[in-house]
Amino acid sequence: MPDLSTPARPRTAPLTGGPSAAELFSFVRRTAADTPLVASLPLDPEGRTWLRLDGPDGSEAWLIGWPPGTGTGWHDHGGSRGAFAAAAGALTEDSLTVQLPTEGWTSLELTDGVDRTHTLTDGRGRAFGPHHVHQVRNVSPATHAISVHAYHPPLPLMRRYRRTGALLRLEEVERPEDWG
Repeated sequence: MPDLSTPARPRTAPLTGGPSAAELFSFVRRTAADTPLVASLPLDPEGRTWLRLDGPDGSEAWLIGWPPGTGTGWHDHGGSRGAFAAAAGALTEDSLTVQLPTEGWTSLELTDGVDRTHTLTDGRGRAFGPHHVHQVRNVSPATHAISVHAYHPPLPLMRRYRRTGALLRLEEVERPEDWG
């Protein structure tokens, strides 16, 4: 198994063109502060809801509603850089502090100390590069959360992982046509 105590080198060329992660972060924070837009999102008590937004410079953007107790599971963004911010309620992000390769593996054993957890509220958020693996959850038992997300380039795919202790396994690769 690869040594994950130091960041892996990217297997793909660096992303060029389009908005930077910092520009995406600025966009999601501004959009999260747009109270009428956030209030316009229909909320479902059972499942996540979403609204496609016009992101900056060809990026993909979404306003997403999270019922209590819902989450994404572990995933990456197919090599896209991105950002997200809480617009209402609170979200918890669990992420890894090491840069994982985006391709060429199906199972990795993670070393101690690579996990980070962030609680995001009130316009707080995160920007990330193309090798970011995380899960996002609404841990509240009673309150919806709403967030804004942006990615560049628009998501070519998402890889879904299963995490069992220190073991991270690739479970599925989803493509935009799978998202209906």
